[in-house]
Amino acid sequence: MSGGAEPGATTAAAATAGGIEATTARALSQRLAVEQAERRLPSVAAGLVRDGALVWSDAVGTVDGRSDGELATPRTQYRIGSITKTFVAVEVLRLRDEGRLDLNDPVSAHLPDAPHGAVTVAQLLSHTSGLQAETAGPWWERVAGGSWDDLVASRPKLLFRPGARFHYSNVGYAVLGELVARLREVPWHHAVREGLLLPLGMTRTTTRPEEPAARGWGVHPLADVLHVEPEHDAGAMAPAGQFWSTIEDLSRWAAFLAGETGGLLSKETLAEMCQPIAVNDVPGTGWVGAHGLGWQLWNVEGTRYGGHGGSMPGFLAGLRVDLETGDGCVVFANATSGLRPSLAEDLLGTLREREPVAPPPWSADAEQAASLELVGEWYWGTSGYTLSLGRDGQLVLGAPGVQRGSRFRPVEGGWVGLDGYFEGELLTVVRDDAGRVSHLDLGSFRFTRTPYDPAADIPGDVHPDRWH
Repeated sequence: MSGGAEPGATTAAAATAGGIEATTARALSQRLAVEQAERRLPSVAAGLVRDGALVWSDAVGTVDGRSDGELATPRTQYRIGSITKTFVAVEVLRLRDEGRLDLNDPVSAHLPDAPHGAVTVAQLLSHTSGLQAETAGPWWERVAGGSWDDLVASRPKLLFRPGARFHYSNVGYAVLGELVARLREVPWHHAVREGLLLPLGMTRTTTRPEEPAARGWGVHPLADVLHVEPEHDAGAMAPAGQFWSTIEDLSRWAAFLAGETGGLLSKETLAEMCQPIAVNDVPGTGWVGAHGLGWQLWNVEGTRYGGHGGSMPGFLAGLRVDLETGDGCVVFANATSGLRPSLAEDLLGTLREREPVAPPPWSADAEQAASLELVGEWYWGTSGYTLSLGRDGQLVLGAPGVQRGSRFRPVEGGWVGLDGYFEGELLTVVRDDAGRVSHLDLGSFRFTRTPYDPAADIPGDVHPDRWH
């Protein structure tokens, strides 16, 4: 017999939907019920976010895995494991934006006793520090944690040259948690609570379980029996995976990642955190997973997702947000294994297919008239690029991401590249003595109206024979 309650009864008690069609909600709840039954999970809970709001949530199963047990709901707490790291990372970036640290600082500049203090703050955030993944001694996820001094005394190893490669490090986030504590002069979780959780209304995100909370279970792989998993304070390792949360609370964090930061983090800093820095390279396969500054990133058939996964004994969790549309998904299960990594993608896919977001209506932009003299064909050497005008004063040169195609936004003195080869580079318009546009100067490259225009000051000059 299955260890969960009847899916239909459980769903009826727990499901909530707002802003989506009832048929869509039923399809989502059906997918969740299939996950709980087929993967033999004591309970599973999920929520979807659109336009910054929780539009659907549901839970299937019971907190103790028994058919007559307490039903799980979107208000039930689950341990979220490594999703905790994203809160620590955001608090580190807030400290950076306050001028308290620089990402290139060696961590020893703020933590003189840190192991391998030459590694930088950015390397710790992006898992490129080279620090070992886990602590020495007993598995920290299953035993009560020690102090910071205990962690330092254990002499964590440096396995790789800092900056050389991606190597996931829970120890690295213990260091970052201590960094936050030293600079804020309060325990790391107090800093996160005061700086992030309370302003965002996430009052059900805590370091220890608060009822109603799910119990953590191991499910026997070959029988329908359960094993109690431990729950404890991880001590110095807590910044790597201590938090508990609910679907309702963590959906607010998904909205944060989608851009609804409540003024707690600038959109520029959030975008900086979501830039891929270290690819999780698996030989023989195309890259799918990467890390930015605290956020995991996924490239699924061209769709870029941000978020993080989480696991602790007895619990699995996932947070995933489509970084273009802002649609997000949160999933929890109170089992050590079994939750399919594809569940969040499946739920987001159902929402996207059944209720696609309509593009904003097109309308004319009279302000573009001032830049019409720039549109049309331009040549870098003999390579042709079409320049067109975008919204908000942007220029679009060629196809962004193809060869040297890039988008540019206006800044003082010209336009700066937003992506592609010319990201960060300055584009300026050069005019002749009569005030007419002569050429475009882009990172020392000359873009001219005709190939090798002799009037455009081509570097190296134009051959006197010209075209012949």
